[in-house]
Amino acid sequence: MGNYSMPNYFQNMEQIGKELTRIDEQNEQQIKEVEAKIASLVDELHAAGTPDEKIAEKGQLTALQRIAELVDEGTWCPLNSLYNPEDFETATGIVKGLGRINGKWAMVVASDNKKIVGAWVPGQSDNLLRASDTAKCLGIPLVYILNCSGVKLDEQEKVYANRRGGGTPFYRNAELQQAGIPVIVGIYGTNPAGGGYHSISPTILIAHKDANMAVGGAGIVGGMNPKGFIDQEGAEQIIEATAKAKGVDVPGTVSIHYDQTGFFREVYAEEIGVLDAIRYYMDCLPSYNLEFFRVDEPMEPALDPNDLYSILPMNQKKVYNIYDIIGRLVDNSEFSEYKKGYGPEMVTGIAKVDGLLVGIVANFQGLLMKYPEYKENAIGIGGKLYRQGLVKMNEFVTLCSRDKLPIIWLQDTTGIDVGNDAEKAELLGLGQSLIYSIQNSKVPQMEVTLRKGTAAAHYVLGGPQGNDTNAFSLGTAATEINVMNGETAATAMYSRRLVKDKKAGKDLTPTIDKMNKLINEYKEKSTPEYCAKTGMVDEIVNLYDIRAYMIAFANSAYQNPKAICAFHQMLLPRAIKEFNTYVKK
Repeated sequence: MGNYSMPNYFQNMEQIGKELTRIDEQNEQQIKEVEAKIASLVDELHAAGTPDEKIAEKGQLTALQRIAELVDEGTWCPLNSLYNPEDFETATGIVKGLGRINGKWAMVVASDNKKIVGAWVPGQSDNLLRASDTAKCLGIPLVYILNCSGVKLDEQEKVYANRRGGGTPFYRNAELQQAGIPVIVGIYGTNPAGGGYHSISPTILIAHKDANMAVGGAGIVGGMNPKGFIDQEGAEQIIEATAKAKGVDVPGTVSIHYDQTGFFREVYAEEIGVLDAIRYYMDCLPSYNLEFFRVDEPMEPALDPNDLYSILPMNQKKVYNIYDIIGRLVDNSEFSEYKKGYGPEMVTGIAKVDGLLVGIVANFQGLLMKYPEYKENAIGIGGKLYRQGLVKMNEFVTLCSRDKLPIIWLQDTTGIDVGNDAEKAELLGLGQSLIYSIQNSKVPQMEVTLRKGTAAAHYVLGGPQGNDTNAFSLGTAATEINVMNGETAATAMYSRRLVKDKKAGKDLTPTIDKMNKLINEYKEKSTPEYCAKTGMVDEIVNLYDIRAYMIAFANSAYQNPKAICAFHQMLLPRAIKEFNTYVKK
């Protein structure tokens, strides 16, 4: 088309970032080594369990194969690939991510039928809740490719109970439907008990001919023995009941739930038929043509995203130019900055991703002379949060909310300024105010921890812990997330002990050894792998792939938004222009 409105605001943004003058081969190698390790761990996890060949012999596709058949080629953005908070041998038993289905984005969850036939295992329910959180935040359909054999019974206490346990996804599905967000499921295999309720909870249920769902499975033959234990007599009764049960039909098959109850909306003889049906029902759903919201033609960054491997240092103490990062992630490397020069530790502004407007918030890196203003002759450190930056972010998030712009956070923070000067400057209240502003915004947000995510600053900079507007969080090969770095933590815990031992004339070696042990533990528990496994981030992604996730996020956020703002009624671009005019005077 090319006939976009408000060219002075949206088609003539300033280009940012500098051309790369030198490839940092060492840094690139370090990053790619970590990326390769993460990829290897993911591949290893996918390969575990029943071999693909054995699944094929049963006439089935694997979870990954089903996803590949379902989603549009080149659009799959996996999430929580390494998530395994309980350190369970098969991880959480599902494969999930964002994918486009016949042109519409959805949150897709597939039971991993290679792992205990898709059974509910420790950590799975929380992973499912993360999927429903993303669907709810973005307002996109939740699609299940279900093949769930029920709860792994000898791990039931880790699956069934608590407020984020096995039953919680069922009410979450109800919550999504009440909000007008469809939950579509294609069902395969045997789905008893928890698998049965998982099957029945979606909006539309499509079945393979061999699928079944039931309150209980055929293998449940008793359990009401009044003795409360098994003896020889009880064992013989179980043997007899089991032998009789062999001739009993499996409950909840197609003959019941298609022919009689009508729970199965459609049934297909081939696995592909189920996936085709999901695509059909996705076609039935409302969504905007993204052209309705575009402000410009989609364009690739003017600067090469591969340069990120040289620009983002693995050395946590080395500075870099955040504009060089942003310029390699957004359309045509264009960026319209909000209040440049005020609160210089933070960079805020609007950019285009796939021709769609997004808000960007990022940490500046480097020294800030005579800053912050509440300390005499101070030198500020990029990555820290100070008063002006917190005020600016509160304003910016509020304006993004008002103009209905989704927000992307590029985080690399060492924390919030401390001390009495910081307290007098009201940083504690301003930090909490930012959480309030983010939560009140009601616009979808994604967060990327480029390197450091430290202490409360990690929460307030769009991190997943401080709000429910976070659709997902990403990490990189350079990501570290912790309350403080290991050296600082060791000093905080053992400084008084060192002083005491010194005064007493004791050998300092034992205390020093404890400090170094703590430092090493911090390092181990702050790595990208650990962050992914424990859910501090939803995925560790290659630097080059960050933009693909940004596109998926922006596309999803604009697919069917709850509220819109007419471009000619937006305040944020005018506030940017007004501030720039004022400053120039």
